Amino acid sequence: ELMTGYTMLRNGGVGNGGQPWVLRWSSRIRLTWLSFTLFVILVFFPLIAHYYLTTIDDADDAGKRIFGPRTGNELCEVKHVQDLCRIRESVSEELLQLEAKRQELNSEIAKLNLKIEACKKSIENAKQDLLQLKNVISQTEHSYKELMAQNQPKLSLPIRLLPDKDDATFPLPKSNRNCRLHNCFDYSRCPLTSGFPVYVYNSDDYPFGSSLDPLIKQAFEATVRTNVYVTENANIACVYIILVGEMQEPVMPKPTELEQQLHSLPYWRTDGHNHLIINLSRKSETQNFIYNISTGRAMIAQSTFYDAQYRPGFDIVVSPLVHAMSEPNFLEIPPQVPVKRKYLFSFQGEKIESLRSSLQEVRSFEEEIEGNAPADYDDRIITTLKAVQDSKLDFVLVEFTCKNQPKASLPTEWALCGERDDRLELLKLSTFALIITPGDTRLVISAGCTMRLFEALEVGAIPVVLGEQVQLPYNDVIRWNEAALIIPKPRITEVHFLLRSISDNDLLAMRRQGRFLWETYFSTSDNVFSTVLAIIRTRIQIPAAPIREEPAVEIPHRSGKAAGTDPNMADNGDLDLGPVETEPPYASPKYLRNFTLTAMDIYRNWNSAPGPFHLFPYTPFDPVLPSEAKFLGSGTGFRPIGGGAGGSGKEFQAALGGNVPREQFTVVMLTYEREEVLMNSLERLNGLPYLNKVVVVWNSPKLPSEDLLWPDIGVPIMVVRTEKNSLNNRFLPWDEIDTEAILSIDDDAHLRHDEIMFGFRVWREARDRIVGFPGRYHAWDIPHQSWLYNSNYSCELSMVLTGAAFFHKYYAYLYSYVMPQAIRDMVDEYINCEDIAMNFLVSHLTRKPPIKVTSRWTFRCPGCPQALSHDDSHFHERHKCINFFVKVYGYMPLLYTQFRVDSVLFKTRLPHDKTKCFKFI
Repeated sequence: ELMTGYTMLRNGGVGNGGQPWVLRWSSRIRLTWLSFTLFVILVFFPLIAHYYLTTIDDADDAGKRIFGPRTGNELCEVKHVQDLCRIRESVSEELLQLEAKRQELNSEIAKLNLKIEACKKSIENAKQDLLQLKNVISQTEHSYKELMAQNQPKLSLPIRLLPDKDDATFPLPKSNRNCRLHNCFDYSRCPLTSGFPVYVYNSDDYPFGSSLDPLIKQAFEATVRTNVYVTENANIACVYIILVGEMQEPVMPKPTELEQQLHSLPYWRTDGHNHLIINLSRKSETQNFIYNISTGRAMIAQSTFYDAQYRPGFDIVVSPLVHAMSEPNFLEIPPQVPVKRKYLFSFQGEKIESLRSSLQEVRSFEEEIEGNAPADYDDRIITTLKAVQDSKLDFVLVEFTCKNQPKASLPTEWALCGERDDRLELLKLSTFALIITPGDTRLVISAGCTMRLFEALEVGAIPVVLGEQVQLPYNDVIRWNEAALIIPKPRITEVHFLLRSISDNDLLAMRRQGRFLWETYFSTSDNVFSTVLAIIRTRIQIPAAPIREEPAVEIPHRSGKAAGTDPNMADNGDLDLGPVETEPPYASPKYLRNFTLTAMDIYRNWNSAPGPFHLFPYTPFDPVLPSEAKFLGSGTGFRPIGGGAGGSGKEFQAALGGNVPREQFTVVMLTYEREEVLMNSLERLNGLPYLNKVVVVWNSPKLPSEDLLWPDIGVPIMVVRTEKNSLNNRFLPWDEIDTEAILSIDDDAHLRHDEIMFGFRVWREARDRIVGFPGRYHAWDIPHQSWLYNSNYSCELSMVLTGAAFFHKYYAYLYSYVMPQAIRDMVDEYINCEDIAMNFLVSHLTRKPPIKVTSRWTFRCPGCPQALSHDDSHFHERHKCINFFVKVYGYMPLLYTQFRVDSVLFKTRLPHDKTKCFKFI
């Protein structure tokens, strides 16, 4: 075969059958070699491997054994690996679960995306609907305005009339004595919209100015500088005023000289129309030097008038200016109680000249008397009063001869005896003070009579005026029979019986009215001057100027994220306290009765005793509130919101009650460097229904932190900067307060929304009172004979703390501008008692106690920093405040009550010692 293969190779590698012999031979060799190799691998390799492994296990180095027996540590390492394996399996399972969840979330996201798209479509549809509703509302409002325009006359301000400088074309009276407003006053200079501008001459520019009493001139000039009606533009003035007295005797000009100087005034206009000549008296002996002067058509205001000189409804009888440059000292004024004093009545005086001698000597007067000379009753008066004193039925003191030289007086007038302090001491011991008018009935009023009247009212002695012909100060606008007894002289024998028959309640009412009249119209130079202007303005029916509101200086601040709603504050449970409000903040209706109040309510305004509807409009300050129409009793023309068709009425939850259809309230929050507490309190107001605005009174000189983020509670937050740290700032009538209802609240007060809403409902039913939560009361300390402030739990209360209380904005004006300054000074001195002062004021005006709502006795938030009330001296200072306020008011105005208003859904747990307390629903 080898040869054959070789031959085939030489022949080109082709054997029999056409195949190369080399390939055939090679294939056989390979097959054999492969079989041999496989045999060696399958037989010898396992033997060699077994030998090698056995050799390693038998090695001396036990640490290098692999398959031999292992120690305990090595077994632990194996278990650790097994734990890792189990962990890997667990992680794998969790990954699978997460993957499944991811797929579920992706599915939910897809579904939510579909919902978002659907919501977007709904929002677009809602926007379209809203736009349509706005168009409908706009069209409705336009239609309403058209209907209102058709049913109401078109009103516009009248054209301002500015007459020529020398215009005096109105009818002339037969004589100056016949002057009245219709024939001696130029109304064209005083349009309704003029604001009643008054021009005051400077007395120093004229020769008679050097003769004026320095104190009176100084007090008059100080009053003029602060009066809201005074203007420096004489061309637009309605009234021109010149001060001519009181003059000093040695340098008093002659009547003819004074008359010439008056007629030479630049705006006298030949006859002095629209001029007012003021002759103030500081002493009882002031003379009537204007009597012999031709004053033309000028009005006269003084304390002494003769019948031939006085023109009713035109001239003005003014009170004496006793406290020229000083404020009354309330600590020296005796209290109004006890009602009856040591003496039933008293009188001290001396008559220098009798009526008969006066008629014989003063011939100019006799010429003006028609008929017989009037009877002189003075002798009968002296005899009767001495008989009463001698009877000793009552303690009376009458003296008809002065121990010292009597004061100078007019003929037939009873002169004053002694010094002013001595007379006041006697009047403090007298229940009544007799005032005997001059025997000459032609002397309708004298400075001596007005001085006696002033002193009697000042110390609370009820004036008894003998002589019905007298013209008391401001008599055409004040009902003097509410504060004094005016008795004809022929009834002198009946005076004792009459005085004894008056009850204590009537005595106290007359004394309170007299004190009110003295404080309002007599006590200071500001009061006297403002009252004179108010009388003229009221006569010509010009509305009073609006009262000043406190301008709010805003502190810039940044609003942060929207505040969350505390479920404990906003959750009312089953207590639904009114309809859900969806309207944005809106203001209360503005005051719309300026003209009608002046025209219709003259006597009610001027004469009523302190009350909720009276004190403000007729004070000398002449204010008219910008937004108090409903509070003052004017009709609003709205249907009461509580009524329903067919007399069924509305449900409790469907209306807020009261007679004001739409109303919101403003929160006024006083704070001082407690930013965290303040922010928490503001956040608690989030979502509070009927909230119009929050006014934060920042009482600290240090401004809030620049990085402080204020919460967004859905209504404006106005941060007001104050001029000084004073608790009186809580009650300033800020111009940012647009609502009648004010919720005064401390920055640490913690009240629920349902409690606030319930308090608001109650206040709407009693708008003239303080309605709040924490109640307090006053008590009489018998051992120390003084008043105490008490905060213990009690069924009875007389005060409601204004740290959480509703009140009318009306009282903010009264507190800040009308209430005696001495009270506000006391609050600043102690940094305390502002809430007591407000309770005194409201109770004094209304003669009603406050209203407490719910069973709360405290309202502090838990965990808040301590307030001023936690100081040890807090209660001691409040004791002092109450006693001081009683001296200022002259009596204790606070009234006790056991009345409390609760909702039927409020639960009250009474302690065992208070089970006799009742609550009213």
